[in-house]
Amino acid sequence: MKANLKKLVSQRTILISIALVVWSTWLILLGGKEAFSYLLGNWEIALTMIFGSAIAGGTSLGGGAVAFPVFTKVLHISPSDAKIFSLAIQSVGMTSAAVAIFLTGIKVELRVILWGSLGGFLGVFMGSGFLAPLIPPDVIKMSFTVMLTSFAVTLLKLNQQPRELYTAMPIWTVKEQRIWLIAGFLGGMMSGLVGSGIDVFTFSVMVVLFGLCEKVATPTSVILMAVNAIAGFILQVFVFQDFIDPVRSYWFAAIPVVVVGAPLGAIFCNLLRRETIANILIGLIFVEVLSSLLLINLTSIVMYSSLIALVVFSCLNYWMYRTKIYQKNQKECYNYQLSKQESSTSAG
Repeated sequence: MKANLKKLVSQRTILISIALVVWSTWLILLGGKEAFSYLLGNWEIALTMIFGSAIAGGTSLGGGAVAFPVFTKVLHISPSDAKIFSLAIQSVGMTSAAVAIFLTGIKVELRVILWGSLGGFLGVFMGSGFLAPLIPPDVIKMSFTVMLTSFAVTLLKLNQQPRELYTAMPIWTVKEQRIWLIAGFLGGMMSGLVGSGIDVFTFSVMVVLFGLCEKVATPTSVILMAVNAIAGFILQVFVFQDFIDPVRSYWFAAIPVVVVGAPLGAIFCNLLRRETIANILIGLIFVEVLSSLLLINLTSIVMYSSLIALVVFSCLNYWMYRTKIYQKNQKECYNYQLSKQESSTSAG
């Protein structure tokens, strides 16, 4: 009981400390009057990001399930501005969540973060700089929704049966490094196109292919998104020079909100059972699908591209689901981990 109370106090202290540091910086750089003018002048953005940041910090889906439909259809913000804002605000919110994850000792898979981020750097550059100008926004958004739908069906099927779960990568060789470079690259391209994506894409690979527990995969994906968002934000500011008003005003308004919501979501997620995390994610994907069907103009090109995306992602998820190499080779995985432990012991 005392240990739980001490842990709760520690988590609360970390949350307050993160918020105070960012709030102080926000006020000092902008000045009190201007800072609050941004907040009051764009209160709809701040209100939306209360929910968006909590979802972003607590799930692998990111806050787009809430923010994108509200931004584009309710607040009439262009999809391009919504994407730039998403990268910009996640560079603050998801980074705050990442700091909270590390400071509270929530377990993550650091090797996945490292190699996935390396691929993600190139991916977000390719997505933002080369693909985004060529592909219609509705096609991008609907294809992303289809990818989520395919993953949700796979995750639902996966959790209907007992399965072996890992809290770390069962095997780590050059092959796994290459897989994560590719996964990071593809996820980074999605982030460059819609403002998020590396989190949910890498989460699907962690859970479906490698059998990582959702309680480890979720915070790992949050940190991956934080790193990718920082890279994407830097590109938007210094390379593409797209970070201008009104997006900048939205960003200033949302900063004091997301530094609380995202870390809070990350810590709350760690308290949940993995089945609950999976069910929440599936529910959020359902909301994403519903909002896309209601809000996106389903032209012929959107329909055809969505069908192609459905086939591609369904095949990918089916392959990962049916590939039981990391489940079948339990003895090999055990021996590999044992040899690593023995090597560490002998080295010590």
